[in-house]
Amino acid sequence: MQSDFALSITMAEGTDRTLSQGCQGNLLSVLMSLNGIYVGQGDGPVNLTPKFGNRHGLVAGATGTGKTVSLQVLAEGFSSIGVPVFMADIKGDLAGMSQIGGGNPKIEDRAKQIGYSLSYSAFPTVFWDVFGQQGHPVRATVSEMGPLLLSRMLQLNDTQEGVLNLTFKLADDEGLLLLDMKDLRAALQHIADNAKELTTEYGNVSAASVGTIQRALLVLEQQGGESFFGEPALKLEDLMRTSLDGKGVINILAADKLMQSPKLYATFLLWMLSELYEQMPEIGDPEKPKLVFFFDEAHLLFDEAPPALIEKVEQVVRLIRSKGVGVYFITQNPIDVPDTVLGQLGNRVQHALRAFTPRDQKAVKSCAETMRPNPAFNTEDVITQLAVGEALVSFLEEKGTPMVTQRTLIHPPSSRVGAITPDERRAVIDRSPVKGVYEVTVDRESAYELLHAKAQQEVAEAPKEAAPRQRHEPTAMDHAGKVIGAMATSVARSAGTQIGRQLIRGILGNLFKGGRR
Repeated sequence: MQSDFALSITMAEGTDRTLSQGCQGNLLSVLMSLNGIYVGQGDGPVNLTPKFGNRHGLVAGATGTGKTVSLQVLAEGFSSIGVPVFMADIKGDLAGMSQIGGGNPKIEDRAKQIGYSLSYSAFPTVFWDVFGQQGHPVRATVSEMGPLLLSRMLQLNDTQEGVLNLTFKLADDEGLLLLDMKDLRAALQHIADNAKELTTEYGNVSAASVGTIQRALLVLEQQGGESFFGEPALKLEDLMRTSLDGKGVINILAADKLMQSPKLYATFLLWMLSELYEQMPEIGDPEKPKLVFFFDEAHLLFDEAPPALIEKVEQVVRLIRSKGVGVYFITQNPIDVPDTVLGQLGNRVQHALRAFTPRDQKAVKSCAETMRPNPAFNTEDVITQLAVGEALVSFLEEKGTPMVTQRTLIHPPSSRVGAITPDERRAVIDRSPVKGVYEVTVDRESAYELLHAKAQQEVAEAPKEAAPRQRHEPTAMDHAGKVIGAMATSVARSAGTQIGRQLIRGILGNLFKGGRR
């Protein structure tokens, strides 16, 4: 157990929380028997049982209260027992998990305070980046994203989403692969050009809707979406690796730049969850998860989300558990997560909340009501009094019921807390097991190439289908006839009597007699 968690147990003298020799021995036996993930110290050791790791969780709290460290501790714990982890690095400070910790006085103080001395270590890490700058490129095809998630990403209304659904249906019917942005653009243009012919089978398509979608795609391209769509697409098995010493690989997505486009960020992570749900087999409740997925800034997923999207998230969270995947949402306020999703998060780490506004007070009360009470304190009061690095923790116990909420000092990480240098990042990327797999873009024949070739063929065949015509050079008589005809028509329209019609015939007769001389 000591090697699994890279920690040794010692007595701390003169600390706020001291452990008796018996308690110390009991702690070791508990850790060894449960093989749990030690998170911190409450009335006793607070552990997350691995077989409940796929029952999902929530890490919440105001800015600066210690959510990132709790996230790091959980990720280290899962990695230590051989569970791969995927997490987004919003601020760049989670990258430190790839380096050995040490030299941080605050961490040393916390270790002494709870009676432990850490053996610092690094963890196997793979860096990813949608833009391919701070990690291996991450790509998905347009077809994999699907019309629902793509509509969310493009912020389309119902009518425009209907046109996008039609585009995907037509592409399937005509065997057109939608892989990258230019494929989708070509398919939309094809539909716009043939809207009348497609009306009977697919319904009406307005040029305005197609134009709006094309403009939205242009905005997405400017935000970096073009880098995301294409091949080679990410293979999920590359996220589920273990190192030679049996630790789960921690996959870290560089998201500092991606966060500048919140819809792209949220939709990308939801796509990953959906792919995991679609591709992974049912395994029931394993002894430990196959993968743990941390969804930071989770409120972005639910902001202004249509009901169809909320239903999809709820479905994925509810059913992905039986595929061995644990999903942990990280957000500032627990009420940012819809109740239908929140009710499925069995493991809770609640850091301090502020209660300055009515909304904040509602959040505090709501949070307290959803955690199992502890007779030793008032949960609602304590939530606003927690210090940095302290949290109310309630994990699922052996029978699958929430344990009594513990006021917990979070265990300090054994890897580095904070950012790394560009050279350190490059060294990690260079020794990555997927180096060279995703770096080169592949552009195979798809919708754009097929439609472009079809258009060229139609242009080439157009002159052959047209009937040959003799060119007629206009003569002076032709011009005269046109002028006379126009004059006659004008005068005839204004002539209302028989005298007028006789006058016209006389004029025409004299003109044509003169022409025959």
